[in-house]
Amino acid sequence: EMSEMSERSKQNVAHGLAWSFYVGYLKIVLPRVKKSMEEFSRANPNLPACRKTWKLHILVPLSCDIYDELEKADSNIQYVTELTETTLARAGIKKRVYKHSLYAITDEENQLWHCAVEYATPLQTLYAMSRDECAAFSREQRLEQAKLFYRTLEEILKGSKECADTYRLIAYEEPEEAETHFLSREIVWHLRQEHHEEIAVLEGSHPPSPSTTLDSAELNLQISVSDLPQPLRTDGF
Repeated sequence: EMSEMSERSKQNVAHGLAWSFYVGYLKIVLPRVKKSMEEFSRANPNLPACRKTWKLHILVPLSCDIYDELEKADSNIQYVTELTETTLARAGIKKRVYKHSLYAITDEENQLWHCAVEYATPLQTLYAMSRDECAAFSREQRLEQAKLFYRTLEEILKGSKECADTYRLIAYEEPEEAETHFLSREIVWHLRQEHHEEIAVLEGSHPPSPSTTLDSAELNLQISVSDLPQPLRTDGF
């Protein structure tokens, strides 16, 4: 009966997508991100190196509206190159390739910031479900599921020791009126926070507290303790 209620309310959709995204992708690639960024930095010594930004920046638009090319979302975001790829045998696929794209983000002062950034691809599934009659998935349900996906993924990654300090989740709601460079400003804000964190560590001071970014407490989604994912275990079970 509980299973049927969960199916009807679609509470299991976001949980399943978040766990699949983690187990099938993030758990594989995140531990290798810093090495790829380090290799790129050595090959490009002329570019400023901020080690705190050597992580995968994962965009989580709550609208689930995703662009296949970031340049089309914001002209201040420009593709630079591919980072070192990882090749593994996975689920019967020989030499499956995992790789990330490096982008240059231009801020309001025309300063360039380099980072690896991509969308959380499972949001495409939520978007497609809301447009498919067979899924019977309303826009309101899509928004709730996007919030639940973010909350679940955040909890999963917080419990993963191997993925610590290798990612940054950037959840955001697009403004009602279109802003040409909203996305680039959002990403740069996070990059600046990471830069401040690195300086704070070097100087032994405390970094400034975030003030404009979305976090779990601001998503206004009521989730019971039993609905949240359990901490990852490290004892092999």
